[in-house]
Order: sequence, then structure tokens, then C-alpha cells
Amino acid sequence: MNDILDVALRLVAVLVVFLTFPLIVGQAEHKVMAHMQGRLGPMYAGGFHGWAQLVADGVKFAQKEDIVPAEADRRIFQLAPAVALLPYLLVLIAIPVGPNGFVGQAIDAGLFFVLAVMGVGVLGSLMAGWASANKFSLLGGLRTAAQLMAYELPMLLAAASVAMAAGTLSLPGIVDAYQWWWTPWQIVGALVFFIAGLAELQRPPFDMPVADSEIIFGAYTEYTGLRFALFLLAEYAGIVVLCGLTTVLFLGGWHGPWADSVGWVWTLLKTAVLAFVVIWLRVTYPRLREDQLQKLAWTVLIPLALAQIALTGVVKVVIS
Repeated sequence: MNDILDVALRLVAVLVVFLTFPLIVGQAEHKVMAHMQGRLGPMYAGGFHGWAQLVADGVKFAQKEDIVPAEADRRIFQLAPAVALLPYLLVLIAIPVGPNGFVGQAIDAGLFFVLAVMGVGVLGSLMAGWASANKFSLLGGLRTAAQLMAYELPMLLAAASVAMAAGTLSLPGIVDAYQWWWTPWQIVGALVFFIAGLAELQRPPFDMPVADSEIIFGAYTEYTGLRFALFLLAEYAGIVVLCGLTTVLFLGGWHGPWADSVGWVWTLLKTAVLAFVVIWLRVTYPRLREDQLQKLAWTVLIPLALAQIALTGVVKVVIS
């Protein structure tokens, strides 16, 4: 009973802590974009450096009316935001933060677990697009499905390359097996994984499913209030998951000076730097066309991921 209680308390603690990370990323996005694009509003809300912007956004969403379209599939429509958010929170439990068991729940096949559960999160957008009874929402959902099929494969192949190099599917095991010379010859896989992850999250420049100039806001067009806020929170949670996984798989996780004592700081620092890159890309690059998005996946990322797996196999044979 004590063991069960201990595991339950650890899971609750990890969820409470990591639930705040998406909010921090959301706040950071306001500030970074404000600096890069000269936006005044997010820098002044509440006084010192716009500290109250996130609070103002929360109050705004909470006071909006919760509307369900008359022709919508009511149950699926209401369930979709939770389906979009919860998988990313579950994945956070399995990502190791530091050495010596500093992880919510260690899973032997952790890499399979996180990639499978991340794919479930996209179903929230598909459910929202289908259930809204809106042609723009349906089109956004169909684009989400096409994007998922195109970018899931290179993401899996890039992750498989790391698993081959480490000889394990356990995320803590992958970090333990990490060597400093991995990063140079796994850099192609890291770029493929990161870019494919951005596309799965529908982050700019891969945000065709929510192209406001064409289809209003895609699958989320009919959503208001807190349900819409949950979709935004799911996006920020996905950013934390993507950056955390990239850190664990390709950047050595907690490896760094004084890793035994402050290894968790290195994990969080690397994750924060990657999150900044995600925001930077949103500000820098314009949205791709749908044909450009598909062409990038099938003609560039998948061949590069296959080449990375081949290189990993050659290196493993030479080393052994």
C-alpha cells in the first residue's frame, strides 16, 4: 500500500509541476514575440514587464460564453479539448529530468510509450474538426490528418536511430548511454525529429490546419472560452514535450558539469533553449503552402531519417 501511495504522490507532484511549464511557455511566447515584433500590449499588462498578461488571458477565456453549435455532435465536441491536452501531460510523466530516478515513472519501453501517446493528442483536433458541423473546421481536421500521416513517419525513424545507438528503448537508459560524440553524427536525426515534431504540433511554419486567412481557425473555429483555452494549453504542453524529448534523445538530457547534483538544471535549461527556438521560428518564417508542407516530409525528411538510420547502423557495426 505504501508503494502504491508513493507512486501516486510522485505522479501527482510531477503533473502539478509540469502543468505549470506550458503556462510558462505561453507567457514566454508573449514576451519573446513582443520584443521581436515590437508589440506593446504584452509588455505593459499589469505594470512590470507585463507580468499580468497571462492572468488577463485566463480571465478573458473564463468569462467568455461556452457555445456548442446546434448541429454539432455535442459529446465529441465537448470531449475533444481534453483528448488534445491529456496525452501530452501523460507523456511528461515518462520524461526523465535528472539522474538517480528523477522521473515521474520509469518505463522500460518509454520511447514507444511517449511516441504512441503523442500521436493520440492529434486526435483531439480531428475530433474537433469533425464534430463542429462546420466546413472550415472539417477542412482543418482533414489537413491535420494529412499532416499527421506525413510527419509521424520521419519522427519515428529519427527516434529509432537514437534507440539503435543506445541499445535500449528506456528514456533514462538512452540518457545514461549518451556519449558526447553522439551529437555530431546524430544531428541530422535531431533536426528531422524537431521539425517533424513542430509539424505534428501544427506550429508555424507548419500551421496550415489553422490557416486563418483561408479557413478561419480550422478545427477550432467553433470553440470559445475555456474549451478554446484548453487547445492552446495543449499546444504549449506539446512544445514542452517536444523540447524535453529532443533534449533527452539528442542533447544528453541531464549531462553537463556537476550532473549528479544539478543535472535537472541542465535538462530544464536545454528544454528552455529549444522552446525559445520554437517561438523564434514562429516569428521568423511564413506559413508553408499545403503542397510545400507535404513535399518537405516525403521528399526531404523521410530520406534524411532513413540515411540517419543507415549511418547509425554502420557506426554501431564499426564500434562493435
